[in-house]
Amino acid sequence: MKLTGSQIIMEILMEHGVDTVFGYPGGAALFIYDSLYDYQKQIKHVLTAHEQGAAHAADGYARATGKTGVCFATSGPGATNLVTGIATAQMDSIPLVAITANVTDDLIGRDAFQEVSITGVTLPITKHNYFVNRVEDLADALRDAFRIAQEGRKGAVLVDVTKDVSNALCEFTPEKPRPLAPHPTINPDKIEEIAEVINSAKKPVVYFGGGVASSDAREQLATFLDKIDAPATYTLMAAGILDADDPKNLGLIGMHGSMAANRAVDAADLVIALGTRFSDRVALNPNRFAQNAAIIQIDIDESEINKNVVINYDVVADIKEALEMLIPLVDKADHKNWVQKVHGWKKDINVPLENAPLRPKEVIQKACELTDKETIYVTDVGQHQLWAAQFIKHKNTKSFLTSGGLGTMGYGYGAAIGAQLGQPDKRVIHFTGDGSFHMNLNEACTAVSQNLPIITIIMNNHVLGMVYQWQTVFYDKHYSQTEPQRKTDFVKLAEGFGATGYRATTPEEFIDAFTKALQSDGPVWIDCEINKLERVLPMIPNGGTIEDMMID
Repeated sequence: MKLTGSQIIMEILMEHGVDTVFGYPGGAALFIYDSLYDYQKQIKHVLTAHEQGAAHAADGYARATGKTGVCFATSGPGATNLVTGIATAQMDSIPLVAITANVTDDLIGRDAFQEVSITGVTLPITKHNYFVNRVEDLADALRDAFRIAQEGRKGAVLVDVTKDVSNALCEFTPEKPRPLAPHPTINPDKIEEIAEVINSAKKPVVYFGGGVASSDAREQLATFLDKIDAPATYTLMAAGILDADDPKNLGLIGMHGSMAANRAVDAADLVIALGTRFSDRVALNPNRFAQNAAIIQIDIDESEINKNVVINYDVVADIKEALEMLIPLVDKADHKNWVQKVHGWKKDINVPLENAPLRPKEVIQKACELTDKETIYVTDVGQHQLWAAQFIKHKNTKSFLTSGGLGTMGYGYGAAIGAQLGQPDKRVIHFTGDGSFHMNLNEACTAVSQNLPIITIIMNNHVLGMVYQWQTVFYDKHYSQTEPQRKTDFVKLAEGFGATGYRATTPEEFIDAFTKALQSDGPVWIDCEINKLERVLPMIPNGGTIEDMMID
């Protein structure tokens, strides 16, 4: 059958089970949106306030569901507005397909109105991208985009389609989604070798990252930890994989990780790294990271082996498959003395503050107490993000959505919208700071239009908190541009958008506001007054080690 390029786009989306798309129309995308009108019963389009919000929403949808997120944008500024969202997804290995429209092929390279080479712009921040100026190439490019986004280490793919292609006719034959390439073949000799190393270890620690979530290897990880009797720590991208109350859970590792986690890695004789890349927020001083230990690294991406930290043993593999091969080969161990010693390093850090009736920790803990384990927590980036990672009682693999690699302020509201649409039966709680929230709070109109019951908790300390903290500690309190003096009334602003707003200055006021928010059918904001001297602790400065950890 003959279809236009725009119809082919819709058919390919349906081939891949896409039922929700986030985007914003424009001149170069008019044929695409005209076809979307005819497919509106099969494909729900969510109109965001800004294309960046669409990219973040597609990202949040992907993280919450495991499916590939999809966003649309028009040419020029529409396409460039996606860039931060695409980079955010790519850095965190999130499957996303961005479909952009461009000017007609005869205008390419002529600086036409709203012309941008978006494939050139996004080449460094995508797993792959395509420029399609022949309708005969469109179906193949789109099918490959969905395959590549989910294959191996997941990531973002962009397909740029010229306007004439979106209206040109072409013969179209429906197909099933293209099969993913098999995971790397695991060398059994390497698995046997690392099993022997693990069996001989006296003080092992498992350090895992987002690759465990991507591989859906939660059960295998739990079995592995139980069998080798090792404590475990994790990166920001892996929060929620281990239950918060699991006795083997040492908490977050790295710059703002727990004392127990960081000390355990420093004292271990073996570190087993699963689906993680030793980022600079974890291995702050790569030459001294786990300096007393042999290091095993298992990761699906060969480029991550030995990239940041020199390791002793490596296996390039899907984490789930590697653990399934490894578990039968490791001995049932008893490291009781080591585990007890590590847990003895746990320390509840609570720095008293005057004039601080509402503390971040109690806000987060009260929110957790009043919701169930299936709740999805979404954060922006800053102090509130680390407080959330530290204090949320994680019990769900896909329960914590945050920008880890790129650290994107303004990520949260769009991602919360995508997560809520992807998981309509679950509660979505969005933690943010007044600095991050100002970046993309325009997406409130999207949440209101879609009548989404997202609860946004604003940690409002009236400063750009994380940078303010660094300026306090390292820059002689030179508060350069971190005290914005904004007069935003979030309660009135919420009401202006059509949402509900509450203000909380005490624990009692927060509990009352949050309880009311849980009964709301639409979006709610709770403006929480937080002292600007609140700190994210512990803290290890860049280039530091456990000896440099600050706890007050």
